[in-house]
Amino acid sequence: MSKLSAYVLTFNEEGKIRDALESLKWADEIVVLDSHSTDRTEQICREYTDKIYQCDFAGFGKLRNRALELVTHDWVLSIDSDERVTDELREEIQAELARGPRADAFFVPRKNLFLGRWIRHCGWYPDYRQPQFFNKHKLRYRDDLVHEGFDATGTIAYLHGHALQYPFRDLGEYLRKMSRYSSLMAEQMATRGRRFHAHQLVTHPVFTFFKMYGLRQGFRDGMPGLILSLLYAYYTFVKYAKLWERTRASA
Repeated sequence: MSKLSAYVLTFNEEGKIRDALESLKWADEIVVLDSHSTDRTEQICREYTDKIYQCDFAGFGKLRNRALELVTHDWVLSIDSDERVTDELREEIQAELARGPRADAFFVPRKNLFLGRWIRHCGWYPDYRQPQFFNKHKLRYRDDLVHEGFDATGTIAYLHGHALQYPFRDLGEYLRKMSRYSSLMAEQMATRGRRFHAHQLVTHPVFTFFKMYGLRQGFRDGMPGLILSLLYAYYTFVKYAKLWERTRASA
């Protein structure tokens, strides 16, 4: 049976990291890559592993590639600090490792809890990110600041067991994260030469809301679906407003 390394990226996640690590105790190795947390994150992590490394933040893509350099086993499970591995997902991964995985990388479906409701629409389910279970020799992340892509050289398949994600405790945490991510996205767009156009402040947020609430049936998720769709429209507006701000500052 192949051995498994699990890695987690952290920064000031003392309120969430314990549950994430508890769900990974069955892995053969847990690697934590921390970006100099100032709360109790590192102290909590040391209850589960001594493989804790510090790395300056230079984008999520680079952080993930650094984590792949630190893990010692070929097969890797990527779990964020706000995610949890369910028993079904653990059993499915262990079965794949026992018989020899049928692919080189696997997408994992995720269920997201928002405002007390598991979101099944809005484009949030099954919410495949990058492959989260994979052979580290067959996948590399792109050096994106945020919403990092990946390049895979082998075959890709899908698992059925879920990871559970608890991305925002409340609206305040959403707004704090939105502020950071919108800044990173504006920086990324500017670095890639994206030009700002005034209509983006209107058309892109409106389309985001229409896509999430209408096309992706966010209305079926009740009030949390409506709030989530509006918040993502707002995030889209702020992202382009910050791009305009950067463009004006560099003019």
